[in-house]
Amino acid sequence: MKIGIIVGSIRDGRLGPAVGQWAYDIASQRDDATYELIDLKSFDVPLLTTATPPMAAGKRYESPQVNAWSQAIDACDGFVFVTSEHNHSVPAAFKNAFDSLGSEWSGKPVAFIGYGADNGIRAVEHWRTIISNFAMHDVRAQVSLSLFTDFGQEGFAPASRRTDEVSTMLDQLVAAVRANA
Repeated sequence: MKIGIIVGSIRDGRLGPAVGQWAYDIASQRDDATYELIDLKSFDVPLLTTATPPMAAGKRYESPQVNAWSQAIDACDGFVFVTSEHNHSVPAAFKNAFDSLGSEWSGKPVAFIGYGADNGIRAVEHWRTIISNFAMHDVRAQVSLSLFTDFGQEGFAPASRRTDEVSTMLDQLVAAVRANA
């Protein structure tokens, strides 16, 4: 079982890599799955402009960047979306990258770590409706990080209780992936 921890922000000065690495460090101490940190920024996924709907593309895309993104996502059995909140919603680049694929997402379980001024809550709620189009099962537990209490002048410094929150979220995600197999 392979679970991808996807850092979904590509902005300059982004906080996602620190959050993703922290989640990966916690996950990699577990022996229930293989975890991989996937940084969306490294794929340079272009804007979705192709006339062929991604679900009809048969995992063969016009763009080499999208093909690489497809292979990374298709190799996973489940996901943790590390998502910032932009303007009360999901990051545009992450949504575009999500929309650029089709069957690679279908039916796979997902969990969420959100961060933002209001703990990324609205972004996670929007993701929950978006993923439903691909019959992805979302687990209930989520990690919601505040820019005001989990980040400081020294960078990312999550409250101590957050580690247990990640563990609970991963327990639910692993169980969902097993049930999906």
